[in-house]
Amino acid sequence: MRSTTRSNGQEVRADAAHERRYRVLIVDDHPVICEGYRQLIACDARLEICGVAAASGEALQIIRDKRPHLALVDLSLSKGHGLELCKQIRSRFEQLKLLVVSAHDERLFAERALKAGASGYLHKGEACDRLLDAIHAVLEGRVVLGREMTERVLDRLTRRGEPDSPLEDLSDREIEVLELLGSGLGTQDIARWLSLSPKTVDSYREGLKRELGLTNSTELVRRAVLFVLQNE
Repeated sequence: MRSTTRSNGQEVRADAAHERRYRVLIVDDHPVICEGYRQLIACDARLEICGVAAASGEALQIIRDKRPHLALVDLSLSKGHGLELCKQIRSRFEQLKLLVVSAHDERLFAERALKAGASGYLHKGEACDRLLDAIHAVLEGRVVLGREMTERVLDRLTRRGEPDSPLEDLSDREIEVLELLGSGLGTQDIARWLSLSPKTVDSYREGLKRELGLTNSTELVRRAVLFVLQNE
């Protein structure tokens, strides 16, 4: 090991500056969560934060500018949705690794995250204990899931398992519309949020009622609010 001596007599590694450090982008709109990630990642000399984004557009800009090796992505963002962001990243930046860390129900979203291009899904409840190990596992090309989810997701990916809930058969866009409905947004607001036409949003609303066996808009909104509350 090569070393040099500082003026105070302390030896330091001369090649320390040449050790590879992986750049990590945090995509989350909760400042407290972001700060927790910062402190945790700061404990690992192999990692460094290259940016923090609260919305999809901001995240894509940082990726273009900073070229991170890995992005930690929440599903609920201040603008856009984490699943759609993962798809955009995968289509534009193939080498970037993605790890979704979210409070959403992993039984419903873990498989969706993998299909959207992520290499792992961690629930925020276990992220503190497992985050650093999960980051390095994803950087090494491995897939990270909670133990209870591994068999379930494999079954679903090979179409052996039957869905436990009609929510599992909804498309990613239908899930996004349902979540926004449950957050109190109307058709016009959802259309602006997702860059869709109001007519298209109305079509998704009708499809959601059919898929979930609901008879009217009131029942749909009630179901959407319940969905949001269950995933907070």
